[in-house]
Amino acid sequence: MDEQEKYWRAKERVDELRGFYSHLAAFMVVVIVLAVLNVLVTPGFYWFLMVAAAWGFGLFWHAMGVFVFSNNFGRDWEKRKIKQIMEKNKHE
Repeated sequence: MDEQEKYWRAKERVDELRGFYSHLAAFMVVVIVLAVLNVLVTPGFYWFLMVAAAWGFGLFWHAMGVFVFSNNFGRDWEKRKIKQIMEKNKHE
């Protein structure tokens, strides 16, 4: 792997991380604003928790994609699989 490819892989990883942290920051800001509105405007029924739970579910899967599955099923996996299939076909 040459330096340019290493650079682009690192840049891609940084973009993934930035996307997740932006998502997390937006989640936190919006949920806090909704919680304040909920308490001030419609006290008694905490509807903002439903929004937080639904969005939190999406945020959880975003985190899984960035921190858990990115190494196993990302571009590296595709390249490894292509190489594996090419090697297999070479011997046939």
